[in-house]
Amino acid sequence: MTTITYKLETLTCPSCMAKIEGALKKTKGVKRVEVMFNSSKAKVDFDESIVESEDIKLVIEGLGYKVLGEK
Repeated sequence: MTTITYKLETLTCPSCMAKIEGALKKTKGVKRVEVMFNSSKAKVDFDESIVESEDIKLVIEGLGYKVLGEK
C-alpha cells in the first residue's frame, strides 16, 4: 500500500472536493481518499500493483483540476 498526498490547484467549492473524491474512489486500486478543501490537497492510499501515481493524477486532471505536486 502506498500513500501519496497530491497538492492541487485551489479548490473553489466543496462540490469540487466531492467530485474528486468520488472519481478517485471509483478508480481500481484506490483504497482510501481524503480531499482537504481548505489546503487543496488529496491524500490517496492505493495499491501500486494495480494503479500508479500517474494514473491517479490523470483522473484528477481529467476532471479539470491541476496537480501541482506530490509527496
